[in-house]
Amino acid sequence: MDSMMMGAMSEDMKTMAGMEMMDMAVMQACMDACSACEQACTVCSMQMMDCAPACMNCADMCNTTMRSVMRMQGMTPAVMMAMLDACIAMCQLCMDACMKHADHSEVCKMCAQSCKACMDACMDMKNMMMAA
Repeated sequence: MDSMMMGAMSEDMKTMAGMEMMDMAVMQACMDACSACEQACTVCSMQMMDCAPACMNCADMCNTTMRSVMRMQGMTPAVMMAMLDACIAMCQLCMDACMKHADHSEVCKMCAQSCKACMDACMDMKNMMMAA
């Protein structure tokens, strides 16, 4: 996201209860990881292996989480935490499903790695919110 948009979001957050201390770099990393995971899951779902349903659901969850983090308006810390928890859970499910094929599918391996990175970024954001 460009610096003007991040600056505007940062200013908006200063007026939101519980969101004043949010680190924009952590938020950006979470959005980027969700976006990358969504793309990897979409590619993986096209292989039509038994992980495809988990990949499609994970792609949707990552997209929704990313859009929610970007929007911020109207989001309370409790709602954001619930969204992040749901994204982490979906990424875990997808990663576990893709790991079953990772030895013989580079796409599944890449998808599992993207899910792990997304889980880590969402956890970082949750930790930041809990510290704020």
